[in-house]
Amino acid sequence: MQQDAQSLRGVLPMLILSQLHRAESYGYELVVRLQDIGLSDLATGTVYPVLSRLEQDGSLTSRLVASTAGPARKYYTLSPAGKEALKLSTARWRYLVAIVHMGLGPIPTDEPDQPESLREEPK
Repeated sequence: MQQDAQSLRGVLPMLILSQLHRAESYGYELVVRLQDIGLSDLATGTVYPVLSRLEQDGSLTSRLVASTAGPARKYYTLSPAGKEALKLSTARWRYLVAIVHMGLGPIPTDEPDQPESLREEPK
């Protein structure tokens, strides 16, 4: 399923922080990791501005590492502020998901003859 650009814009910083919490990474490798978890439509150009913003706000630190395959690569890792930002954004995300789940209620089925007593009730 194709991702909604607006939704992705809201969660991409959190996903980047989460991936960098697991292991430091350079930009292109991070794009591949995000594609591997399901963001198959993610473009390289979408990630770099987010990395730049996160570095400017102090959530990430970076270091240049020489590469035999071209120019030096910029590796990113979480700063202490980035770890806190990840905790906060994860908590906010889980809270929002719980609200959306409650607001959606039961998912309609294509089975009109299903008795009301068998339909899922919101929790």
